[in-house]
Order: sequence, then structure tokens, then C-alpha cells
Amino acid sequence: MIHFWVDYVGPFSDRRPKLAKGGVPRIESVDEGRGALVARVSRARLFKGSVAVVGALAGAAVGGAELAASAASGGSAATDREILTYGLLIERLQAAFYAAALAGGQLTGEARQFAQVVGAEERAHVKYLSAALGASAGASPHFNFGDSATDPAKFIATAISLEETGLGVYNGQAVSLTPKTLAAAARIVSVEARHAAWARALAGKDPAPVAVDVPIPVAQAKQTFEPFIVQ
Repeated sequence: MIHFWVDYVGPFSDRRPKLAKGGVPRIESVDEGRGALVARVSRARLFKGSVAVVGALAGAAVGGAELAASAASGGSAATDREILTYGLLIERLQAAFYAAALAGGQLTGEARQFAQVVGAEERAHVKYLSAALGASAGASPHFNFGDSATDPAKFIATAISLEETGLGVYNGQAVSLTPKTLAAAARIVSVEARHAAWARALAGKDPAPVAVDVPIPVAQAKQTFEPFIVQ
């Protein structure tokens, strides 16, 4: 059985969240820990970021229809567990990537701010999914990012790839989740869409290049993620 936890107090707490029966999970904002790290964005960028989130949600709906047509799945606890387990792997990889980038000491300015803010949110996602999976979450594998995390130019390109691929996987698998788990996972997906939009903006790219995202199958996503995974 998949359990979601409430009263979760963010990535910097050692408190174990309390289990709520039938409750809606909550991830507390990490704004209090950011201080001066809160991003300064123009109205235009903020507007584009909002459009990115809307586009991501639209992509989830369209991708869900496509997946439903190709795979008959009414959702089950076992399927929820399988999808969330892969989601946890993605979140662990992303959190490790930003930690490695910050440890490398080569990032400056908004790129460093991005790594700090997004890294904290990815760690919150790891705790969120780990709590939902319980003992079945298992241990995290080790990761090696090489200069993809330490070279500033490669860092931005890799961040875009990791964030967009993760978002695509969530969108692609959404229809296979049970309604309760889908509602909980959607709270992560909307944040991942903001991460992808911010990373694209850092690269000077359109934060919201399409109106509807294309779902990414797990097999395709593995081509992006597996080179960084050290078993």
C-alpha cells in the first residue's frame, strides 16, 4: 500500500512526518531557507514560467490519453509503487546532481542560485516519495556526473536535460496511477515544470517552448539517466 504523509516540514527537518489516513500530502515551501536566494525575475519571465506550468499540465492530460489508448491500465497499488519508485530514482539523481554542482564550487550568480534553490526542492521531493513508499523505497544508488556538474556551461545543459526528461516521465506515467496517488504526484510535477522553465531561461532559451508537453516513456528516459548511475 502507498502511504502519503502530511505535516512534512521541508528538506531541513529530522522530524518524521505523521501519517494521515485519506489526507492530502503537503510539502512545505523551502522559501524560509532561501533568504537572499529568492530569484529576481522580470514580469515577462514570471509570465512565461506560469505558461510553462500550464503547458506541463496540458501535456499530462494529452499524454494520459495517448498512454491510455496504448496500454489498458486502471491503476493499482502495485503500479503506483512501481511508478513512484522510478520517480524516487529521478528525484535522488537530480538532488545528487545539484549537490555535486555546488560542491564543485564553479557556479556563480543565478546558476549557483538555481542549484541551491532547486537542489533543496529535489531533496524535499526525495523525502516526500520515500515517506510514501516506506520500506520499499530502498537505498539510493551512487551517481557520477563528471564535469556535467562542475563545468558551468555543461551544468545548465545537463540541468535542462534532467528536468525535462523527469517531467516527461511523470506526464507519461500519470494515467497509470490511481486517482489519489495521481493527485499527490501532481504536486511534484508542477514544481518540476518550474525547474525546467528556469533552467531553459538560464540558457537563454524560451522557458515555455511548446503549448503541450510530449510524454516520455521510461525506456527513453533511461538513456538520459543511466549514464550517471553507478550501481
